[in-house]
Amino acid sequence: MNSLWLILVSIVVFFIAYVTYGSWLAKQWGIDETRETPAHTQNDGVDYMPAKSPVLLGHHFASIAGAGPIVGPIAAAVFGWLPVMLWIIIGGIFFGGVQDYSSIFASIRHDGKSIGEIIEVNIGKKGKKLFGIFAWLTLLLVIAAFVNIVANTFVSVPAAASSSVMFIMLAILFGFFVYRRGMPLGISSIIGVVLLFGCIVLGVKFPLVLSKQVWIYILLGYIFVASVTPVWILLQPRDYLNSFLLYAMLIGAVLGIVIYRPTIELPAVTSFNVGGKLLFPMLFVTVACGAISGFHSLVGSGTSSKQLDSEADAKIVGYGSMLIECVLAVIAIITAAYVTKDKFAELLGAGGPINVFSDGIGVFMSKFGIPYATGKSFVALAISAFALTSLDTGTRLGRFIFQEMIDQKEGESENILANRYVATGITVVLGGWLGSGSWTKIWPIFGSANQLLAVLALIAVAVWLKKSGKNYKMFIIPMIFMLAVTVFALILLIKQNLASENYILVALPALLLLFALILTKDAYKVFTSNDKEHIV
Repeated sequence: MNSLWLILVSIVVFFIAYVTYGSWLAKQWGIDETRETPAHTQNDGVDYMPAKSPVLLGHHFASIAGAGPIVGPIAAAVFGWLPVMLWIIIGGIFFGGVQDYSSIFASIRHDGKSIGEIIEVNIGKKGKKLFGIFAWLTLLLVIAAFVNIVANTFVSVPAAASSSVMFIMLAILFGFFVYRRGMPLGISSIIGVVLLFGCIVLGVKFPLVLSKQVWIYILLGYIFVASVTPVWILLQPRDYLNSFLLYAMLIGAVLGIVIYRPTIELPAVTSFNVGGKLLFPMLFVTVACGAISGFHSLVGSGTSSKQLDSEADAKIVGYGSMLIECVLAVIAIITAAYVTKDKFAELLGAGGPINVFSDGIGVFMSKFGIPYATGKSFVALAISAFALTSLDTGTRLGRFIFQEMIDQKEGESENILANRYVATGITVVLGGWLGSGSWTKIWPIFGSANQLLAVLALIAVAVWLKKSGKNYKMFIIPMIFMLAVTVFALILLIKQNLASENYILVALPALLLLFALILTKDAYKVFTSNDKEHIV
């Protein structure tokens, strides 16, 4: 089969979904662009701060994407390209897009508070505590998995490492001149993009070669610093510039596929059982960020909602970002599906899924004149930049949630654990400790926990919408399906890790499953009651 049809059909379907279903959701929920958002009413210059929609779109997309929509589809390619494609399209439109859009909207209607706070208001204080613990543990898995993935990428593509270091310095300068010297965004963007591609060229000329362990230590130090600084210093400017990397990479990949038209070598469907891994439920937890991801709800309600300039921007930032991510996931499965089985195994063994993806896009770009080595380094830099964004955003969210769990009352003496530096340090150290092994061991548990987190986010918003007298029926099928998937997947993972006597990876999913089931039970009681408070 020609891969051109896969990419073109998926883009058209996603565009139609954004225009029709996205607009229908806005109407059902009562999006009001005249209503002031928390970014204006609670502007503190650190976490709450209005951002123009292109800037926030770049931040939100870079934060939610990371390496997830690449690692997941490529890892799930063992089941064949057709199940992966169907899940990306159906999941992205009706599951992930709904969750992402609604999480931002629910948060701005709760003063920019996180999903945990929304649960406390609409379900109860115990629910908030359970969700907080669950979300924090999931974010530790995010840090563990992505630190591993970025370190592997820097080792396999040293040019991406040096480019990333220069890119971080560029982003800090960009933020300083835009936010503190009032430099126009248009002029700054042109200069920033030119310098950004200059970083790529210099990275190819001066690759930075370090061991994986050294990179892990450097990355842990970086995410600590990046996660405690005001958003204007690094978070907003870097993510905005990241968006240009994304757009260039997507355009380059699509253009390369159109010119090259690679033939799909991977079978449409391989087997339901591949090496002991069952298509159901493992496909639906392996492909997380490209279809639905609970991490997105934490980003949307944790950072993006605090920067939303207008309620109308929630559609492009929430629903739009998810569908763009789906396009990235489709491209990822094509990079795995067009090579032979032996070549795929070779690329995977040399540097993981990111290496498979970078090699594929490098080949596609070479068809219209971009040197293969430059194209591969560029893609590795882009994905590393997204993964770094997910890392420091995840760490910042971990700090928020950890501080919420401390639940310090006004007037009480300061609890040292509620200090943002201490809360961030604890999150970084524990996440780094979990990530000391291989990403392949962490990813299945991260995927399962991540999808179960999505169930809890969907439940939280659905309960609020029901109590507000708004339409919540678009949540019912996603909630039920994802709950069945994740419970089954976690039980299988517990059984597998018991057999291999890996007791840490037994205890963690067991704990997550217990917390989630208790919270689901409490939410169900509230959900099935006839209480309506008309919270708007």
